[in-house]
Amino acid sequence: MAQMYYDKDADLNVLKGKTIAVIGYGSQGHAQAMNLKDSGLDVIVGLRKGGRSWKKAEADGMKVMEVPDAVKSADVVHVLAPDEAQSKLYYAEIEPNLKQGAALSFSHGFNVHYNQITPRDDLDVFLVAPKSPGHIVRRTFSEGIGVPGLVAVYQDKSGNAKKIGLAFAKGVGCTRAGVYETTFREETETDLFGEQVDLCGGAASLMKAAFDILVEAGYQPEMAYFETVHELKLIVDLIHEGGLEKMWYSVSNTAEYGGMTVGPRVINAESEDAMYEALARIQNGEFAKEFILEGMLNHPVLKAMERHESELEIEIVGKEIRSKIPWLNKGIDDD
Repeated sequence: MAQMYYDKDADLNVLKGKTIAVIGYGSQGHAQAMNLKDSGLDVIVGLRKGGRSWKKAEADGMKVMEVPDAVKSADVVHVLAPDEAQSKLYYAEIEPNLKQGAALSFSHGFNVHYNQITPRDDLDVFLVAPKSPGHIVRRTFSEGIGVPGLVAVYQDKSGNAKKIGLAFAKGVGCTRAGVYETTFREETETDLFGEQVDLCGGAASLMKAAFDILVEAGYQPEMAYFETVHELKLIVDLIHEGGLEKMWYSVSNTAEYGGMTVGPRVINAESEDAMYEALARIQNGEFAKEFILEGMLNHPVLKAMERHESELEIEIVGKEIRSKIPWLNKGIDDD
C-alpha cells in the first residue's frame, strides 16, 4: 500500500524564508500559486511578458516576473507550463538561471520520465500532483478542505527533498485530504493510461458511440443525449462518493441488473486488448515520442480532431440542451 501523508506530517516552515517561482498560470498554475500565497509563502509567477496570463495573475494579486528573472529569484522552481512546451522552456530560460542547490518541481513527471528534461546534479527534484482540475484545487482550498495529491522525489541532493515536497503539498492544500507517495515513473504512466483509456478517451468514445447508435435507431437526439451523456455525471458522482457499491445501491434494480450483465459485453476482451496496447505504448515511450513530435509540428492532428469533434451532432445537441439549463449555461473558460 502507498504511504500516505497528512497535514501533521508536513511542515510549512521548511519553505518559510524561501521564494517559490510558479512557471505558468493556467488551470493548475493559478490554483497552486494562489493556494501557496494564501498559505503564507513567498510566491512569484513566471510568465511571458504581456500575455493574457500576465494580466490575470496581476489581477489576482500575484507578483509577476518574466521567467528568467523569476527563476533567478527562486529557491524552488515549480514548472507548470504545458508538457509539450516544458523542455524548450527549461533549457532556454529555466536551467541557465537556476540557483546552485535549488529545488525543481513539477506536477506531472512526463518530461523528466521521458528524458526531455535532465535535471542538473546539484538540484533537488520532486513532484507534487493534485488529483483534480485546477479550479477544484482552488475552490476546495478556499473552502478549507482540499484535494488528494501525489508526492514523489526524483533527486534528493540536499537530503530534504521529501520534506520540501510535503511542505509544498501542504501549501497547495493536498495534505488536508491526503498525499500518496509515488515515483515519477508510476505517476506519469498511470496518469497517461487513465486519461487515454478511461477518464478522457474511453469515456468520451463510449458516450459518442452510444449517442450515435440511439440516433441512428430513430430516437430523438435530445433523448439520446440525456441518456448517454447528461446523466453520466450523476453516476460518476455516486462512484466518487462511495465507490461502485454506492452507485449500484443507488440505481434501480433494473439498471443494476442490466448494467452488470451488458457492461462486460461492451467492455470486453477486445477492449482490454486495446488497453494493454495503450499501456505498452506508454511504458515503451512510443506515445511520448508521438506526442512530442505532434507538439513540434504545432499540433496539426490534434487541431484537426478538435475541429471534427466540434462538428459532431452530440456536441451540437448538447450545447442546445445546456443553453436551456441556466446553471449549466457556461463556457469552457467560465470556471
